[in-house]
Amino acid sequence: MMRIKHWLYAAGWCCAAAASAQTNTLELTLEQTIERAREQSPDARAARHTYRAAYWNYKYHQANYLPALTLTSSPGLNHEFSNIAQSGGGFIAAEQNYLSTDLSLNLSQNIAWTGGTFSVSTGLGRLDDFIDDRVTWQTVPVSVNYTQSLFGYNSLKWNRRIEPIRYAEAKKSYAETLELVAAEATREFFALATAQTNLEIARTNYANADTLYLYAQGRYNIGTITENEMLQLEVNKLTEETNLMNAQIDVENATLQLCSYLGIQENVTLKACVSEQVPSLQIDLPVALSMARTNNPDMLGMRRRQLQGQSSVAQARANAGLRADLSLSFGLSQSGERLSTAYRKLSNMQRVSLGIVLPILDWGRGKGNIRVARSQLDLINSQVEQEQIDFDQNVRKLVMQFNLQARRVNVAARTDETAQRRADVARRLYILGKSSVLDLNASITEKDRSRRDHISALYTYWNLYYTLRSLTLFDFEQRRELTEELEELIK
Repeated sequence: MMRIKHWLYAAGWCCAAAASAQTNTLELTLEQTIERAREQSPDARAARHTYRAAYWNYKYHQANYLPALTLTSSPGLNHEFSNIAQSGGGFIAAEQNYLSTDLSLNLSQNIAWTGGTFSVSTGLGRLDDFIDDRVTWQTVPVSVNYTQSLFGYNSLKWNRRIEPIRYAEAKKSYAETLELVAAEATREFFALATAQTNLEIARTNYANADTLYLYAQGRYNIGTITENEMLQLEVNKLTEETNLMNAQIDVENATLQLCSYLGIQENVTLKACVSEQVPSLQIDLPVALSMARTNNPDMLGMRRRQLQGQSSVAQARANAGLRADLSLSFGLSQSGERLSTAYRKLSNMQRVSLGIVLPILDWGRGKGNIRVARSQLDLINSQVEQEQIDFDQNVRKLVMQFNLQARRVNVAARTDETAQRRADVARRLYILGKSSVLDLNASITEKDRSRRDHISALYTYWNLYYTLRSLTLFDFEQRRELTEELEELIK
């Protein structure tokens, strides 16, 4: 039976070695993990698509203020009988059978200051009457037109103020997202590092527990320790064996999670290489606040929301009062049975129209809309004011925590080293019979907790660092603002 167990154990090791040979090990530092995440993570890819959409939306907005040249044509064939009124009364059915074709070229320009539209057009039309077998040409060599809403809502003016802020917000949001990706990659990296640390702890503890249990059996046989103490060491060994299996599972899960976030599809084993050194960096609070207020997209978003609220108030006021639409047109036109005669002796063409809408009885709808828009604007202003206060307080809190975190990392490193030495001493003392199993277990627990606290302190440091970078879009080590090459994203 023992021989079968040995063969199974050897076969298991051979299978594990074969699997390990087929799986590559990829060692990643925190910097390499962040670089991969900024290129391949789902959040980074989504940020690039979001920015492209914002870019083309802004280009569409800019096109509204540029000249537009359009070519239009609406040919039509009409064959029907229609009733025509007679001078003496009654109607007579008359047949109509004609083909109408036209072509016009129009150059238009929106005027942002007034909200009107100026255009110049030229056109040519032809009417083929199949009943009389007659052709009529109609020409408009030039026509100048202008349309204007005299008291209406000027969307061109408001969009010219809002859309540049929206686009600037999109650019800042892209840079912010990359820093948030760095923070998320840091979290995933240290999740794997923590799992690997727990696995190392579990392996060490299991090996030590197994050694101590074998040693305790010998001491129990000669009567130098009690049965209770030997059983306690056996429980310790079994507990550490369970911890070892759980730690292996946690490493596998953390590896899969990090591979998924980094877009790694190959069958690889990741190893998180944690540097225990952190920069000796102190962030100046006034600089952090200034950079955050200048660069953070939330600040631009607050300003955009206020402008949108003011735009809604202006639109409600325009819709509630007198509305008048003015249209002016003048040019030259002529008609003839031949194309050459349709361009001779051109006649002047003028057209002026004024449409007026004056609400007389609307049961307070216009006034109510204005009040609703004002209330919404007041709410937005209140929210923005509170958000600015909360934003500043958050920056202050993070700066204070970060400036203390480097010291915490150093303290955690010294505590880790001291606890490791104490555990070694406690194990030697127990072997020499100068310490109890309770002291041994306490030293092991303290060693494990100190090691985990050290890794946790490193994670907190880097998480605070990249969170502050996302809020301020400022590199505190290089003392420069964070900018991204956005031109490559739109190709």
